[in-house]
Amino acid sequence: MAAPDELRFQEFEEAAELLSVTPDAATPRAGEERPSHAAVTVGPEEGEPGDDTDTTELLGGQRQPRSFWTFEYYQAFFDVDTHQVLERIKGSVTPLPGKNFVRHRLRNNPDLYGPFWICATLAFALAVSGNLSHLTEKRASPTYHYSPQFHNVTIAATLIYCYAWLVPLALWGFLRWRQSHGAGAYSFLETVCVYGYSLSAYVPTAVLWLIPAAWLQWLLLAVAALLSASVLALTFWPLVHADGRATALAVVAAVVSLHTLLAVGCKLYFFQQPPSASPAPSPLHTTVGAEGLRSHAPQLPGTNVSLPGTHPAR
Repeated sequence: MAAPDELRFQEFEEAAELLSVTPDAATPRAGEERPSHAAVTVGPEEGEPGDDTDTTELLGGQRQPRSFWTFEYYQAFFDVDTHQVLERIKGSVTPLPGKNFVRHRLRNNPDLYGPFWICATLAFALAVSGNLSHLTEKRASPTYHYSPQFHNVTIAATLIYCYAWLVPLALWGFLRWRQSHGAGAYSFLETVCVYGYSLSAYVPTAVLWLIPAAWLQWLLLAVAALLSASVLALTFWPLVHADGRATALAVVAAVVSLHTLLAVGCKLYFFQQPPSASPAPSPLHTTVGAEGLRSHAPQLPGTNVSLPGTHPAR
């Protein structure tokens, strides 16, 4: 059994020295819990700007607009993911009554990423498919010499991008003019986005035009033009139908006609058969034919004169 002196409280030298230095220090008693950790408040270091301004602008919806010459201004036009682009491509080739492409697909978030790459893909598809089509049609001819026509890429890109920007610009200007008379209108970016995505139906069509069947090529053109032009008509019809039936039909007819003429023009220019030059007659054949004509030339009776263009008989 332990001795009574061993059970008494003893003062340690280290504790005594600590109390002598800091007399106000308190030693924890039995039953008291020590704090496991101390809270430390970390703030922005001196000289580094905090994010309070940006957070306040985002929460308050008062973020300042970016300048036209900055990269952030154009970054918002390409702020889409792959799922959104695929959904918009699918919506541009599936016309459904009552489904407006701007309201149900764009949802106040138009982009330029999809239209830009769709136009670029269509331009390359037209140029490459057109060159391959000419090669497959004339490769059996021994006199045909294939030469790649790289200038078709420039022509196709110029045609497609001009259509995707100038036609929406004209339509947007017309709708803005009508808006001053109390009608509705889409923004210019929404109009360009609709036209850009509507060209996606022509990309697989340009590739399938490699099939050497004229009736199938025109059938594919008709189907692609019908699908994409129907989406355009359903999108812009709600904005023009209030002006009267005649005006609305004229506007929609112009939109559909220009969209169809683009496909027909691409088909006729990039996939037309190159003219086959007829072989020039050989000099031997020409000489033999002329001698035969001279030998059979008629002669006047009782004279030594033959008809003009022939030699007199001897």
